[in-house]
Amino acid sequence: MKPQSRLSLIAVSLILMGLFASACVPFNFQGFRLPKIQIEQGNSQSQTPVVVPTATLAPSSSATTLENPSSANILTTLEDTLAQVYAQVNPSVVNIQTTQRLGPALNLPFNFPGQSPDQAPVTRSLGSGFVWDTQGHIVTNNHVIDGADRITVTFSDGSTVEAQVVGADSDADLAVLKVDVTPEKLVPVRLADSKQVKVGQLAIAIGNPYGLEGTMTVGFISALGRSLPVQSTANDGATYTIPDVIQTDAPINPGNSGGVLVNIRGEVIGVTAAIESPVRANAGIGFVIPSNIVRRVVPALIATGRYDHPYLGISGTTLTSDLAKAMGLSPDQRGALVIDVTPNSPADKAGLRGSDRQITLDGNPVRVGGDVITAIDGNPVQKFEDLASYLATSTSVGQKVTLTILRNGREQTIEVTLGARPRTQSSNLTTAQSGAYLGITGRTLTPEIAQAMGLDQDQQGVLVVNVVNGSPADKAGLRGSFKPATINGEQMLIGGDIITAFDDQPITSFEDLQAALAQSSPGQKVTLTILREGKSQRVDVTLDARPNS
Repeated sequence: MKPQSRLSLIAVSLILMGLFASACVPFNFQGFRLPKIQIEQGNSQSQTPVVVPTATLAPSSSATTLENPSSANILTTLEDTLAQVYAQVNPSVVNIQTTQRLGPALNLPFNFPGQSPDQAPVTRSLGSGFVWDTQGHIVTNNHVIDGADRITVTFSDGSTVEAQVVGADSDADLAVLKVDVTPEKLVPVRLADSKQVKVGQLAIAIGNPYGLEGTMTVGFISALGRSLPVQSTANDGATYTIPDVIQTDAPINPGNSGGVLVNIRGEVIGVTAAIESPVRANAGIGFVIPSNIVRRVVPALIATGRYDHPYLGISGTTLTSDLAKAMGLSPDQRGALVIDVTPNSPADKAGLRGSDRQITLDGNPVRVGGDVITAIDGNPVQKFEDLASYLATSTSVGQKVTLTILRNGREQTIEVTLGARPRTQSSNLTTAQSGAYLGITGRTLTPEIAQAMGLDQDQQGVLVVNVVNGSPADKAGLRGSFKPATINGEQMLIGGDIITAFDDQPITSFEDLQAALAQSSPGQKVTLTILREGKSQRVDVTLDARPNS
């Protein structure tokens, strides 16, 4: 057996042993977006700047041996290398604690510990972050600090300082904080090129799981090119995803949010952001925002407080063999099928066409007939995620791109000048920190929206704009909106289900639904009364715990 193979086998054995040992964590909750830690109190749950490189790992006998290991020191070499990575990166990783007041004073006739009756209840949360530069900028996930009234940062030496938000972007789930400390406390990270990451490479996560500061775990890169749904929605009802997300089996848990995933050289390949788990703790599937997106977004947040994402203005899906055959194309044809084109968007102005007819496929209605995008600037588009990835990592607002499309089976090119993605609003209908999770984006039904949907203008309820994939609403079969409309000068999507009652209690507004969910519990079964295509029906839903609570 080759020495390199023996090193790989030993590394695999060590990491698998660690994973099996961590599988018995006694927690029982689930989620998708990697949650921050909630600490209970009250009734709540708990300048384009250049990244300053740190010193690379110092050459050593161990590093030399790693390239040409002997059978006698393989394990020692691996241990020494991991220890060097930790020593290099851990000083850059920080613990972030946030405090958020949940509302006005409750004036309750009893006291929570350390709290007088006229004080508003608060929630405290823990997450992770890392030093970006020597000017005091700290990077973390947006969901770690979203809504916080007070933020503190604790460095690896135990010192704690208050931080202010410089900028945040919910569409990339990234935020930048600023702290006022002496430069010697600031050890900036070094970014890798995430396009060079390969499946099978070692992956090292450093963060603060469950508030345990300075924790390092090791695994592999499990997959590339995943997508994370953005937990916000544009004002027109459109939803987006973060592309090129890295998947790893390095154990990450609640509290790792905003921490780093680094390679064997100690370079940051991404920001730990989410997990897929039936128990809401490490199950070997973690998701990481790639460093190349971080590299684009963070400097803009520092310079202007915001980042404008390049915007095409379509919704669509990957062209499958079945869809291709339904459109009279070769079953081998691949590309991104355009379903809807947002009015007045760059795609609309360039003349892209959405799908114009509906068919039934495997018992489900699907739309077909739109343009099929097969390339962008000469780069092949095999699936819809390829298009989203190119827009996110290779284009900017105002840039002209050339789309190669199939229209009615004939190839042609269209030039599009990209715009700025519409600003987003919160997508969660539940209260910020309590209650159960349904998993939709919605808006109060207005007389104008009702009329546009062919309903009586006095009809009341909540229009479902979007259904989060895999959520309780999705599992129950609720349907989101799909038809673009301009109402009172505002672009939006209509046509989805309208929720009119929650366990037979009338729902007349967005706030009514919020209140009903806030009073419900995860695991509770409820019955929603909805209007679908003008007809009333009842849908049973089993509510879940909020993904980031």
